[in-house]
Amino acid sequence: MRRRQFLVACAASTLTASTLAPVTMGSVIPREARAATPVSPPAFPLSVMLWTVRHELPFDQRLEIVAQAGYHGAQLVNEYKEWSKEDFARARRKRDSLGITFDATSGITGSLCDPAERKSTLREIQAHLPILEELQSTRLILLSGNRVEGMSHRQLHDACVETVKAAADLAAEKKIDLLIENIDPEENPNYFLTSVAEGFEVIREVNRPNVKFLYDFFHEQIAEGNLIEKLEKNIELVGLVHVADVPGRHEPGTGEINYPNIFRKLRDLNYRGNIAMEFISTRDTAVSLAAARELTQS
Repeated sequence: MRRRQFLVACAASTLTASTLAPVTMGSVIPREARAATPVSPPAFPLSVMLWTVRHELPFDQRLEIVAQAGYHGAQLVNEYKEWSKEDFARARRKRDSLGITFDATSGITGSLCDPAERKSTLREIQAHLPILEELQSTRLILLSGNRVEGMSHRQLHDACVETVKAAADLAAEKKIDLLIENIDPEENPNYFLTSVAEGFEVIREVNRPNVKFLYDFFHEQIAEGNLIEKLEKNIELVGLVHVADVPGRHEPGTGEINYPNIFRKLRDLNYRGNIAMEFISTRDTAVSLAAARELTQS
């Protein structure tokens, strides 16, 4: 399952009182993962894109897996779409009891690069800001949207810049940061922002302090590769990185990306942003998350 598929699927689900019913930790967290929980703080703030964590389980159990694997953040993609005020309050209580944060959210469907959708996209972002307030989350992930027939690449680029500028001004009023993400052309052949290099150009042209780039290593390895050099040239513009290996979007170490080198480079570059796991585990999810966390400190 990909994030866009999950976004559609979770729109039909609701957080109910039974969803947040107490569970026994040991029933969902293997002993191996519990033993791996670190005593000292990790080298980076670590979080997990929650859509990748046992989506068949209730929301609170998935948060427990994240916390017990040693992470202090979870990132959401519309899991909250049908929540009531009490559902939000219940989720905050559960989150706080586990010592984690909701450090970023996704779920905006409007296009950044289609001028005809600019007003509706900005309205969607504006309507999303109270949700971020309910979640006590301060970062919103945005996707560029698909190319528009009849528009040149330059026109799409310029339209993206202008929409993000306007979105940044809206978000700044609520002290929200925006993160613009790349998607590879194999996952979506119609997507506009497939290049990390162009993504950094967009961020520079937008020139807003509350707009950074979400560098997704999985997508960029498929699209263009050369991951580390782009980090070195643009590290001051990186607000978040997403981690999964190629092929298959599985845990680090299952594919071709040399994640130990990437994590060392992030430390060398004094990166202070979050590292978020967004992989589909090939084994027990909690065990894979614990192992990936340890790898960030290697």
